[in-house]
Amino acid sequence: MAKFGDLIKADVPVLICFFATWNEGSISMNPVIHDVAAAMGDELRVVKIDVEKNQELMEALRVKQVPTLMLYKNGAMIWRQTGVMDANSLIGVAKTL
Repeated sequence: MAKFGDLIKADVPVLICFFATWNEGSISMNPVIHDVAAAMGDELRVVKIDVEKNQELMEALRVKQVPTLMLYKNGAMIWRQTGVMDANSLIGVAKTL
Protein backbone atom coordinates (compact mmCIF):
# COMPACT_ATOMS: atom_id res chain seq x y z
CA MET A 1 0.00 0.00 0.00
CA ALA A 2 3.04 2.28 0.15
CA LYS A 3 2.72 2.67 -3.62
CA PHE A 4 -0.91 3.77 -3.18
CA GLY A 5 0.19 6.44 -0.71
CA ASP A 6 2.69 7.76 -3.23
CA LEU A 7 0.08 7.65 -5.98
CA ILE A 8 -2.49 9.80 -4.18
CA LYS A 9 0.06 12.46 -3.23
CA ALA A 10 0.41 13.53 -6.85
CA ASP A 11 0.52 17.24 -7.73
CA VAL A 12 -2.76 16.87 -9.60
CA PRO A 13 -6.02 15.34 -8.36
CA VAL A 14 -6.20 11.55 -8.76
CA LEU A 15 -9.34 9.69 -9.80
CA ILE A 16 -9.30 6.06 -8.69
CA CYS A 17 -11.72 3.57 -10.21
CA PHE A 18 -11.99 0.26 -8.37
CA PHE A 19 -13.32 -2.33 -10.80
CA ALA A 20 -13.76 -6.05 -11.42
CA THR A 21 -13.40 -7.63 -14.85
CA TRP A 22 -16.53 -9.75 -14.30
CA ASN A 23 -18.76 -6.85 -13.17
CA GLU A 24 -21.19 -5.36 -15.71
CA GLY A 25 -21.07 -1.87 -14.16
CA SER A 26 -17.27 -1.92 -14.22
CA ILE A 27 -17.27 -2.96 -17.86
CA SER A 28 -19.65 -0.13 -18.76
CA MET A 29 -17.35 2.35 -16.97
CA ASN A 30 -14.33 1.51 -19.17
CA PRO A 31 -15.20 3.95 -21.98
CA VAL A 32 -16.33 6.55 -19.41
CA ILE A 33 -12.99 6.42 -17.59
CA HIS A 34 -11.17 6.64 -20.93
CA ASP A 35 -13.25 9.70 -21.95
CA VAL A 36 -12.62 11.42 -18.60
CA ALA A 37 -8.87 10.83 -18.88
CA ALA A 38 -8.85 12.17 -22.45
CA ALA A 39 -10.94 15.24 -21.58
CA MET A 40 -9.03 16.17 -18.42
CA GLY A 41 -5.53 15.56 -19.78
CA ASP A 42 -2.82 16.76 -17.36
CA GLU A 43 -5.41 18.25 -14.96
CA LEU A 44 -6.29 14.80 -13.55
CA ARG A 45 -4.51 11.49 -13.11
CA VAL A 46 -6.83 8.52 -13.70
CA VAL A 47 -6.03 5.10 -12.22
CA LYS A 48 -7.99 1.86 -12.47
CA ILE A 49 -7.49 -0.72 -9.72
CA ASP A 50 -8.65 -4.32 -10.14
CA VAL A 51 -10.19 -5.43 -6.84
CA GLU A 52 -9.33 -9.07 -7.57
CA LYS A 53 -5.62 -8.22 -7.59
CA ASN A 54 -5.73 -5.68 -4.74
CA GLN A 55 -7.78 -7.28 -1.96
CA GLU A 56 -5.76 -5.70 0.86
CA LEU A 57 -6.22 -2.18 -0.52
CA MET A 58 -9.90 -2.83 -1.20
CA GLU A 59 -10.42 -3.90 2.41
CA ALA A 60 -8.38 -1.00 3.81
CA LEU A 61 -10.52 1.50 1.89
CA ARG A 62 -13.75 -0.40 2.64
CA VAL A 63 -14.66 -0.88 -1.00
CA LYS A 64 -17.75 -3.11 -0.89
CA GLN A 65 -19.10 -2.72 -4.43
CA VAL A 66 -17.70 -2.04 -7.87
CA PRO A 67 -17.35 0.23 -9.58
CA THR A 68 -16.29 2.55 -6.75
CA LEU A 69 -14.81 5.89 -7.69
CA MET A 70 -12.64 8.02 -5.41
CA LEU A 71 -11.08 11.40 -5.97
CA TYR A 72 -7.94 12.32 -4.05
CA LYS A 73 -6.28 15.70 -3.79
CA ASN A 74 -3.03 16.28 -1.91
CA GLY A 75 -3.24 12.79 -0.42
CA ALA A 76 -6.75 13.19 1.00
CA MET A 77 -9.96 11.64 -0.31
CA ILE A 78 -12.29 14.48 -1.24
CA TRP A 79 -15.05 12.56 -3.04
CA ARG A 80 -16.35 9.02 -3.26
CA GLN A 81 -19.16 7.37 -5.23
CA THR A 82 -20.24 3.82 -5.83
CA GLY A 83 -21.94 2.90 -9.09
CA VAL A 84 -21.95 3.90 -12.72
CA MET A 85 -21.63 7.53 -13.80
CA ASP A 86 -21.50 9.20 -17.19
CA ALA A 87 -18.36 10.99 -18.36
CA ASN A 88 -19.82 14.52 -18.24
CA SER A 89 -20.95 14.12 -14.63
CA LEU A 90 -17.60 12.71 -13.61
CA ILE A 91 -15.73 15.53 -15.37
CA GLY A 92 -18.01 18.02 -13.64
CA VAL A 93 -17.17 16.55 -10.24
CA ALA A 94 -13.45 16.55 -10.98
CA LYS A 95 -13.51 20.19 -12.08
CA THR A 96 -15.49 21.47 -9.09
CA LEU A 97 -13.46 19.80 -6.35
